[in-house]
Amino acid sequence: MLVSAREMLLKAKEGKYAVGQFNINNLEWTKAILQTAQELNSPVILGVSEGAGKYMCGYNTIVGMVKGMIDTLGITVPVALHLDHGSYEHAYKVMEAGFSSVMFDGSHYAIDENIEKTKEIIRVAHEKGISVEAEVGSIGGEEDGVIGGGEVADVNECKMIADLGVDMLAAGIGNIHGKYPENWAGLRFDVLEEISKATSPMPLVLHGGTGIPEDMIKKAISLGVSKINVNTECQLAFAKATREYVEAGKDLQGKGFDPRKLLADGVEAIKATVKEKMELFGSVNKA
Repeated sequence: MLVSAREMLLKAKEGKYAVGQFNINNLEWTKAILQTAQELNSPVILGVSEGAGKYMCGYNTIVGMVKGMIDTLGITVPVALHLDHGSYEHAYKVMEAGFSSVMFDGSHYAIDENIEKTKEIIRVAHEKGISVEAEVGSIGGEEDGVIGGGEVADVNECKMIADLGVDMLAAGIGNIHGKYPENWAGLRFDVLEEISKATSPMPLVLHGGTGIPEDMIKKAISLGVSKINVNTECQLAFAKATREYVEAGKDLQGKGFDPRKLLADGVEAIKATVKEKMELFGSVNKA
């Protein structure tokens, strides 16, 4: 059964750990993440970007696959299925399809319009028991063609959005999507601390979790970050393991070309990455 992310994140904030949102791209990805969460007895959030939603044949297909897996694999840990960086239109589409959590990214609208649209989505989502994530100050880097410059969110705007009743807030604190450049200045903990004070007890979200040093991750969690998004790191691990399998010529041995064999090392690499993150975030045995 899918659950809203609200309760798991409030528990995480109180317990000073974070729940990982791991983006899914296909069946292998989803299965690897769910199995690892169950093995480590950790709550988990499966993230779906609009682009990945389209790639996986639409939101109904994804809901069917995830629910089927939870049932067949006997998954008992809390699992939320979450739209990542959703537009206004797609927020409604996933709520209809059966997602249990939604992010409305209104960061590119003027603050007044962002507030109006966020209010409307909160109203509809909360009637259905669905959790809502909002964003203030766009996250840097590129996600599905949405490019942001690593902005730092305005504390007052964060409070305005938090007061609308969202369940979690993604605030830009210099973090970016994708690989971090050599000249990256690091996270703005001074801003994070102010946002945390202004919006408490709301769980805060850190996007672009790939490539942020471990000590920074731990400090961010201590300052109120309760959800950390990971995507690129799993992709890199999967690609590396799959490439090594092919370069070693294993796909030419016996039935090594069978996709179940061809992708197996990549799947194990995803599992190892997810395990490492869950341990770092402190969510192991918190289900």
